[in-house]
Amino acid sequence: MGMPTIPNRELSEKEQEQTKLPHVFVILVIIAVFAAICTYLIPSGEFKREIDSQGRNVIVNGTYHEVAAAPTGFLDFFQAIYQGMSNGASIIFLLFIIGGTFGILQKTKALDGLISTILDKSKGREIFIIPIFLAFFALCGATYGSAEDSIVYIIILVPLLIKMGFDSLVAASLPLVGTAIGYTGSFLNPFNIGVAQSIAELPIFSGMVVRIICFLLFLALGIGYLMFYAKKIQKNPSKSLMYEFDKKRDLHTGQHEKVRLTKQHIFILITFGLVLVAIVVGVSSLGWYIKEMSGLFLLMGILVGIIAKMRPNQIAESFTQGCKDMMEGALCVGFAYSIVVIFTESHVLDTVIYGLSGAVEHLPSTFAALGMYGIQSAINYIVASGSGQAALTMPIMAPLSDLVDVSRQTAVLAFQFGDGISNAFTPTAGWLIAGLAIARVPWLKWAKFILPLILLEYILGAILVTIAHLFIWPV
Repeated sequence: MGMPTIPNRELSEKEQEQTKLPHVFVILVIIAVFAAICTYLIPSGEFKREIDSQGRNVIVNGTYHEVAAAPTGFLDFFQAIYQGMSNGASIIFLLFIIGGTFGILQKTKALDGLISTILDKSKGREIFIIPIFLAFFALCGATYGSAEDSIVYIIILVPLLIKMGFDSLVAASLPLVGTAIGYTGSFLNPFNIGVAQSIAELPIFSGMVVRIICFLLFLALGIGYLMFYAKKIQKNPSKSLMYEFDKKRDLHTGQHEKVRLTKQHIFILITFGLVLVAIVVGVSSLGWYIKEMSGLFLLMGILVGIIAKMRPNQIAESFTQGCKDMMEGALCVGFAYSIVVIFTESHVLDTVIYGLSGAVEHLPSTFAALGMYGIQSAINYIVASGSGQAALTMPIMAPLSDLVDVSRQTAVLAFQFGDGISNAFTPTAGWLIAGLAIARVPWLKWAKFILPLILLEYILGAILVTIAHLFIWPV
């Protein structure tokens, strides 16, 4: 006798609500609440700081001292969220401008035409898009420190890769994982290697050959992991962690009309390409940052609208719609920044750094090198900024490395691995959370997808730090 047939039924609104994953704002607020609770449990303390010859505010080693407790109060918690929004304002408004510009670009359907053309030309070879794009974003991160600007491409990659038979996780991972790999194995990045080596009093960008080899190893690991997952999704789309989510997208295969690429589209795409090239050159060679990128994207939006023969009101309305689509991603940055504000204003951040750095002081040199690596990895979950983490920790780690017989080059290598690997995972990284929001990928889904790669990278990093300490830069 067979099992009774259970009739299909639609989930009730209450059941659907219960099965939903927590909203990214909910996750970030929970982390912020945990951070606020920690301010009552961790003693307040701080280091003295001074302005160095390059104008950076750096820690003075040996000056840690306890200060009066300043735990986060009830109103302080909500004010920290406002302050986080304020501290992240430059990135938030960059994202709004990018969103508005892409709203205009999407209205022209030039990207739709490009996607249709790429789909036609890449049939049977779609899998090779993964190593090409991942290497591109990794190089951008390893050389000129691409981070916030990389998430621009997610808007293009999500519909493109879904139509190729992949999912939104693969699409989001190309810029997000690629950039994190670039920071992990960086060899010309002024924001992490440049700052760290300068503070450690090492020649800027020295040890480049070793770092390039490390970069290639991390890149190979990332390519292998993503291609393995992508091939599995191609064979059986239902195995995707985002299968049900991606089915509901209006850009999913079969729900999106095929658009022919016109001459007008080509001129629009050339304009877009020239802007991206100008940003790469400006950031890497001319000292550009968020203000210049914002201005260039805004100019691009206007030019694209003119080329598409859109009326001024159409340009404005498309820009407004693009800003609305970017709202969640932009606000995520402020919520992520508020966590750092809570630790900083309660004077707990320096205590955490002091306690972690002191843990390696009496270890044998090999274990001390690995201890530095572990500490830098832990700190990056609190301070996701590469230059910020370098300014906070290298004034301690550089002299500490001398005391425990670890080369300063190895200490910097431990810093960059610790700084880079978790960039593709930590919810305190505003640009990561913004990128996931743009791709409409819940962080918990992302964490389940990316955690095996993160663990493999941590293992690879530990092996490379040990090799560097014992054989490349022995003391």
